[in-house]
Amino acid sequence: MKIIDLINKNGQFISLEFFPPKDRESWPKFFEVVDKLKVLNPLFASVTYGAGGGTQDNSLEIVKRMKQDAGIEPLAHLTCVGASPENISEFVSALQEADVENILALRGDAPADDKDFDFNTQTFKHGSDLVTYVKDKHPGVGIAVAGYPEAHLESPSIKEDFKWMKYKIDEGGEFIITQLFFDNRVYFDFCDRLKGMGIDVPVLPGVLPIMSLKSAKFILSLCGAAIPGKFLSALEKAHAEGGDEAVYKLGIEFATKQAQELLDGGAPGVHLYTLNRAKACLEIGQALKF
Repeated sequence: MKIIDLINKNGQFISLEFFPPKDRESWPKFFEVVDKLKVLNPLFASVTYGAGGGTQDNSLEIVKRMKQDAGIEPLAHLTCVGASPENISEFVSALQEADVENILALRGDAPADDKDFDFNTQTFKHGSDLVTYVKDKHPGVGIAVAGYPEAHLESPSIKEDFKWMKYKIDEGGEFIITQLFFDNRVYFDFCDRLKGMGIDVPVLPGVLPIMSLKSAKFILSLCGAAIPGKFLSALEKAHAEGGDEAVYKLGIEFATKQAQELLDGGAPGVHLYTLNRAKACLEIGQALKF
């Protein structure tokens, strides 16, 4: 079923994001996490995608099993890196054969081991190119797109970022999942600006529970999300006084409060980045009031 239809007919919800393990020996543990999180009754779960064949085959098999065995509606990521019309169509067709009807169209990140990589050399240069192609060649597939409340790191301006956000929706994007953020004001401002441009699709906020100071700083360095100074100071103080256990407790408290405020403010749901771990998401999800 198309996820946009599920969103439109359900009340507020939780959705989840997983990444496919690199080796199959880790799959049993991965699906144990998936099974544990089923208690949250997620509306859907997104599964990241390995560019250029990296974990692409794993992604395909995992979304199949998530749909058929776990009974969770999957949202399969698609990225531009190394993609051709042929392998995109092959992947989407394989999804459809497995009754997986939804994709998240992303530009993706440049390969870390290729310093000379240039998106301008790719067949698909932007996430919007994937939206256009999939909408044209696979019109029955539901399409989600990414949104950046604090603007994409490589965007020349916020105005330019919103222009392309609108273009992705005009081309066929049905709902938006945001990059993680820690200040809810940027989310609500993002939604208001989209509405002012005539964009009226669900905007699902991405929430990351911080589980350790080291992982938090690493993730933030990758995505460019700003962390409020008071919260960062509190995390550093907690780490100094109680180590990662204290950071974890503070991180879960913050994410739970953040998610509840988003729901109370009218967000359609919250999209939890699981990092393939169950405990934090269970604590957050079970504390939320819808």
